[in-house]
Amino acid sequence: MSALWSVGAGLLLLLLWVRHRGLEAVLVHHRWVFVCLFLMPLSILFDIYYQLRAWAVWRLHSAPRQHAQRVRHIQEQVREWKKEGSKRYMCTGRPGWLTVSLRVGKYKKIHKNIMINLMDVLEVDSERQVVRVEPLVSMGQLTAHLNPLGWTIPVVPELDDLTVGGLIMGTGIESSSHIYGLFQHTCVAYELVLADGSLVRCSPTENSDLFYAVPWSCGTLGFLVAAEIKMIPAKKYVKIHYKPVRGLQKICEKFTEESKKKENSFVEGLMYSLDEAVIMTGVLTDEAEPSKINRIGNYYKPWFFKHVEKYLKADRTGVEYIPSRHYYHRHTRSIFWELQDIIPFGNNPVFRYLFGWMVPPKISLLKLTQGEAIRKLYEQHHVVQDMLVPMKSLEKSIQTFHVDLNVYPIWLCPFMLPNNPGMVHPKGNETELYVDIGAYGEPKSKQFEARASMRQMEKFVRSVHGFQMLYADCYMTREEFWDMFDGSLYHKLREQMNCKDAFPEVYDKICKAARH
Repeated sequence: MSALWSVGAGLLLLLLWVRHRGLEAVLVHHRWVFVCLFLMPLSILFDIYYQLRAWAVWRLHSAPRQHAQRVRHIQEQVREWKKEGSKRYMCTGRPGWLTVSLRVGKYKKIHKNIMINLMDVLEVDSERQVVRVEPLVSMGQLTAHLNPLGWTIPVVPELDDLTVGGLIMGTGIESSSHIYGLFQHTCVAYELVLADGSLVRCSPTENSDLFYAVPWSCGTLGFLVAAEIKMIPAKKYVKIHYKPVRGLQKICEKFTEESKKKENSFVEGLMYSLDEAVIMTGVLTDEAEPSKINRIGNYYKPWFFKHVEKYLKADRTGVEYIPSRHYYHRHTRSIFWELQDIIPFGNNPVFRYLFGWMVPPKISLLKLTQGEAIRKLYEQHHVVQDMLVPMKSLEKSIQTFHVDLNVYPIWLCPFMLPNNPGMVHPKGNETELYVDIGAYGEPKSKQFEARASMRQMEKFVRSVHGFQMLYADCYMTREEFWDMFDGSLYHKLREQMNCKDAFPEVYDKICKAARH
């Protein structure tokens, strides 16, 4: 009884404090209070619901039987839109706050919302080594499903809540991408409902133009209803080597050297300053030295980027064995390093042991509850950007990031970019090694101004024939956008498939200069 009185008294004091400071002031300057007390418990309930649902669906084998029925419902909605006169563009009916993207778009309020409730793993084909899934299947859900069966997918992008549809219509990358390319390059077929309500399957040999045009199109060519993704055999551990490197030139040389080695299953770099980094290489294995196993994904463990930093501070190399699924989602608990800005004491051992099992709060819930004041604050004083540049431009790119943004840590992830048709491909006729430079946090550059600084960054990326990931804020004009991306195949298909009255152009959907 005394415990209930204590809890009640604590809540009363909290409410009085919130009333005194004002709710908006608390949400902006003490957001951790709201996140810890409300969003973290709510996130746990979300996870429990979706995990139980996925388990029940698979046990009852209802997903394959109901998939065709759900797709027919989508087709019926599209045909109904046509009967109504095609007066508005169409878009998915999934609420904008449920997406991992931090971009705030208002188009869902004025477009025709097509409800797409497709979130199940449909089939695991061990003979073809292909898994067929619906678009709202998340990375956490997929790895949890495949790993016990002895399989995984070649590219498992970070963060549990990233969905297959988002990774195809946008893009996705992981530290295995120096071998396999981007997430889209591990897909072997897509199924879409088009603007006329028809259902089409496309692959490199069947409707190939559509297959290559879908990635990066952000849902402006049709509604994705299923995808087939390559599988590879899973192994128990990733044997990871930590190598601190100092000096920008040496960092770039070492990172390039390791990225070209196909014997490395994984390559990743974390830069903690302009001339300090830890370069990590990993190989898949079923054997491990028991004394060197690090289950980094356990809730009480240090955040991964903080764990890596210890090797830099101690100026020593190291070897560890991380369970594969823990490795694939190593940055999830801290949302890379974004969570330290929301819960400053989140990596404290006491907090981890007591409350770490509730971390991270859902990004979708953070978006839903951020409010206009926090949104503007983040937009003007915070960056979340991934720029994809040729590996040969890495050193120059990091210097540009340092001058224009000065955000650390910086994430480095190499990937092979094949010369396939579509919006994103190398300038030449051959496959080229690229690198994703990820900047997430509060810029320390004194001259940082969101719009001007990001336009400067975008100009640089265009100059080296790089690309900007489209989940983030984009400030380019239409001409600049189509200078960065190859729109020839995309525009041809938009014309052929009568998409112009059905879906907005990708630029109008994602760029701040055009956004509704």
